[in-house]
Amino acid sequence: MSLREMTPTELQQWLEQPGTPPLMLDVREGHEFRFCHIKGSLHIPMNEIPVRLGELDRDREIVVLCHHGVRSRMVADYLCSQRYEQVINLSGGIEAWARTVDPAMPRY
Repeated sequence: MSLREMTPTELQQWLEQPGTPPLMLDVREGHEFRFCHIKGSLHIPMNEIPVRLGELDRDREIVVLCHHGVRSRMVADYLCSQRYEQVINLSGGIEAWARTVDPAMPRY
């Protein structure tokens, strides 16, 4: 199974649809999350994922995000290895979200 990728624009369109939104899992460090994040995101820093797996619903689609999409891809790969089947990486991360979807979001 190959890891699914999603662009910020695709995620925005999904969030605008009626129904249950995906779980947006932000794996950046605390100071990064406090600086800016997508409203409604669950914050679990990358290094805490293994001990906090129980907080993630296996039956819900999970979009993993970080600053540029590198850490989130590693976490998404890890989740897939732990038998999470509905995992999507946000291509370009929060940086791409700020550039293409929310230009008012602070960037770093």
